[in-house]
Amino acid sequence: MKQTHRGKQSRPVSLRSWPFSLFSSIVLVALLGCVHAAPWSITGAERVVAISDVHGAYDGMLRTLKHAGVIDDEQSWIAGATKLVITGDLLDRGADSRKVMDLVMALERQAALSGGAVHLLLGNHEVMNLVGDLRYVSRGEYAAFAGDENAAERQRWFEYFRSANADVADEATLRADFDKKAPPGFFAHRRAFRPDGHYGKWLLQKPLLLVIDETAFVHGGLSPMIEKLGLDGVNTLLAAELRAYSEAVGALNDAGLLSPTENFYYHPELLKPMQQDAALSGELRGAIAAVIELNDSDIHSSQGPLWYRGNVACSALTESDKLDRVLQTIGATRVVIGHTPTMTRRVLQRLDGKVIEIDTGMLTAAYKGSGNALVIEGDSLAVINESGAASDGPVPHPRHVGARRDTLSAADLEEAMTRGVIAATGVDESGRTIVSVKSDAGNISAVFSKNPRSKGFVPEVAAYRLDRLLSLDMVPVTVLREMDGQAGSLQFLPEKASDETKRAAGRLGGDAWCPLNDQWSSMYVFDALIFNPGRQPQAILYSPDNWQLMLSGHQDSFTTHRDRPPGLRSVELPLGTAWVKALQSVDDASLQAELGDVLDKRRLAALSKRRDQLLEDAKN
Repeated sequence: MKQTHRGKQSRPVSLRSWPFSLFSSIVLVALLGCVHAAPWSITGAERVVAISDVHGAYDGMLRTLKHAGVIDDEQSWIAGATKLVITGDLLDRGADSRKVMDLVMALERQAALSGGAVHLLLGNHEVMNLVGDLRYVSRGEYAAFAGDENAAERQRWFEYFRSANADVADEATLRADFDKKAPPGFFAHRRAFRPDGHYGKWLLQKPLLLVIDETAFVHGGLSPMIEKLGLDGVNTLLAAELRAYSEAVGALNDAGLLSPTENFYYHPELLKPMQQDAALSGELRGAIAAVIELNDSDIHSSQGPLWYRGNVACSALTESDKLDRVLQTIGATRVVIGHTPTMTRRVLQRLDGKVIEIDTGMLTAAYKGSGNALVIEGDSLAVINESGAASDGPVPHPRHVGARRDTLSAADLEEAMTRGVIAATGVDESGRTIVSVKSDAGNISAVFSKNPRSKGFVPEVAAYRLDRLLSLDMVPVTVLREMDGQAGSLQFLPEKASDETKRAAGRLGGDAWCPLNDQWSSMYVFDALIFNPGRQPQAILYSPDNWQLMLSGHQDSFTTHRDRPPGLRSVELPLGTAWVKALQSVDDASLQAELGDVLDKRRLAALSKRRDQLLEDAKN
């Protein structure tokens, strides 16, 4: 994964609680941004080239832009009126981030002279560097600033460090700890990212969201937050909060109240004791209040445009309706995103082409991918790799329920589980029969379930195939399989899968890529459709890397009842447009074709009746 942190949980920020001068300045900045024609809504582009998530991969970026016809061998702009869009994350992890920024700044000037443009959007890593979240800055990135470091400034902050660690008497130990926390170049790096610094001033002018000819570009994704804020609100209010935070931290650094070495997450904790210090000026108390409040700005939220992963991680039935509303709000028909490396390290598309994923892991050392450029010319889409290979456009996002090797597709799993050798068996604490299947794809863990005595009834396989028909993407791959002469099914069991009992006990999943409430809502619709009389916590599984919901334990489902299970009769189900289209698509003929060998006629008839009732409910 790109990072363990995936954005803070969203919490409303009360602007009126800030000092009046700060509140006024933020509102003024936002309003001034709306006076002029918004630079983040563009029409009439002849050609657009989009890349994402460079992460200091300077050489990979050069190769990608050269093969896309943007620059020549001298790194000069040759693309004429082309608009180059970079959806954030130039920085962190790779040693050459400074060279990447310098190149982008140079190309901005050159493109403008040729009638083209470079549009850099802020990513979460640009914002992290601006606010002081430096967990992913590499030593090589600091080293690039070592020649600019001021010895007196470094000594000043060492004295600050010494006073904060008065219990450490040994000078050598203290100095070693300080140098580890602030490697050579650290303070010059921090100075460059201040609001008045070379890179900070530049980055704070950049938008978070851009629309070119009905194609939106954003780093993380389009969440319901964007529907509320709108295109202008995202690029004015959130940007103003970011600037206010950065300026407040800078003022506190200058006053010696907050060291640049202190991480963003600890800023409120460090500053709260100073809030009522009467010896401080009103300006400094205002800066302290701003940092404490704006540390929870929506720009840092997991539901914000820089961190949101729902466009990638939520199923079509969960995400489509929400995304459609956001796209309509901002005047777009599709969105191009980065932030989440694609599973296959190729440019992907999903939700009927409304989402295009272009983070293909350009920093090979970290992500084992390569650079790819998305090229848009009129209605035509193409993809050009840093090697020079070209393709007609994004490929479909693969079905991927449950953590496994990214190269192992659902079809690969089906083949391996159907034909592989069952090598070992055991019973877990929940009473499930766990087996290991050996195949060319490697060892795969799976759950074996005996078929109920009813002839022609294999509920686990029926649930998987129905999930696949609906494009719900919650039931792991499940296949027909015999074991020790008993007919049954094998269901893929991802490694380290957690269940609802463990999740609830640990209060986990708040940073789920797809919000848990949304996933649970879709689970309720599915359970109503299959008449699951009571889903047990052990049958609600999660991939702990992203908290993707996985459904198992369907042995009591698919009864001949034609209404909802008792536990769901009073539940309001989210039967929006996407669910209605999906239910309408599973007509009687398709159900018979896909499920006829695993559900008998009476169960198929009851399933059809429950489908029809859900469609009727959606009208009311």
